[in-house]
Amino acid sequence: MNPFMLPRWRFTNCCGHSWGHPATPHGSAVAPDGGSRRDFLKTAVGGVAGLAALGSVPAKAAAQVRVFPPPPPAVSPIEGLIDFHNHCAPDVFGRAVDDDEMAQLYMARKMEAVVLKNHVALTADRAWLVRKHNPGIKAFGGVTLNGAAGGLNPEAVQWMWRMQGGYGRVVWLPTFDADNHVKHFKDAPEGIKVVGADGKALPALREIAKICAQQKLVLCTGHASPTEVLAIVDAARDAGCDRIVVTHAEFDVVNMTTEQMKKAAAMGALMEIDAMGPLMGPQAHLPWMRHWRQVTYKESASHIKEVGAQHFILGTDLGQTGNPSQPDGYAMLVAGLLAEGITRDQIKTMGREVPGKLLMG
Repeated sequence: MNPFMLPRWRFTNCCGHSWGHPATPHGSAVAPDGGSRRDFLKTAVGGVAGLAALGSVPAKAAAQVRVFPPPPPAVSPIEGLIDFHNHCAPDVFGRAVDDDEMAQLYMARKMEAVVLKNHVALTADRAWLVRKHNPGIKAFGGVTLNGAAGGLNPEAVQWMWRMQGGYGRVVWLPTFDADNHVKHFKDAPEGIKVVGADGKALPALREIAKICAQQKLVLCTGHASPTEVLAIVDAARDAGCDRIVVTHAEFDVVNMTTEQMKKAAAMGALMEIDAMGPLMGPQAHLPWMRHWRQVTYKESASHIKEVGAQHFILGTDLGQTGNPSQPDGYAMLVAGLLAEGITRDQIKTMGREVPGKLLMG
């Protein structure tokens, strides 16, 4: 065979018309019947459209002969925002990326800052390392007062804020060890309590709130119930603490009503909305997330409209193996809220201005 001869090809459509190349020198574009490959493709598309018109092929299929993902946005939809709730490796739970990898992903999207959270370990020191390795993003950390930290342990809070760099800015009350959490999910008969039998905050909690007030730390309510949340907010304000966040206020384990959110907001607390909410529920792609109810973008948008964007902050609560990356999840949250009528100015308020004052004000 002549080395300059190209192999023969031929296509035949459903009507019997054919197009093709003979084995000609340099692959001549002229076929025996005078057609070309481009003619074939044009006619093939026309054929699909024609069948659609006759009802043989759905119109949608005809319109989607070629489908591609959209191009990268000209401006990052999460540029300048802050993720107030973020999980990374190393951890006792499966995490998809470590602190540095997360920071690099966020820097590529031009995020302003991120708060590192861990249920069992300090993150104030890790925030220092993230900043050292990734100049360009502001990282903050803190301590979660689960059993690993000694529960409601004021000493754990004192040592946390003293960590080198001063980037330990957040104190989370008990999460999966909280009395409300273990009883809600039937994990144990009881857990770490934050309020007494009288419904008022325990003395240790009041002492922690005083430290938060003195050091301008953010006190987060963890996995407390709505009733407990209101008692925590009341005690924190009595102690002089004015930086209070209701941890994922919409999630199943907390699940505040709109009226309870309004009451907490009137007392000076902020509600946290997280990107993982819409991913949860009975149809969740990960089995462990099917035990939590789904929080839709529509529900979150309704809360924002009724309570006011100035009373909310945004986070992801992502980082778990098998879930979207934190930047992708954050972008999904922003897009979902915008689609439900939340404005870009409100996104900026919740995603940058309000959390920025908590962490850097």
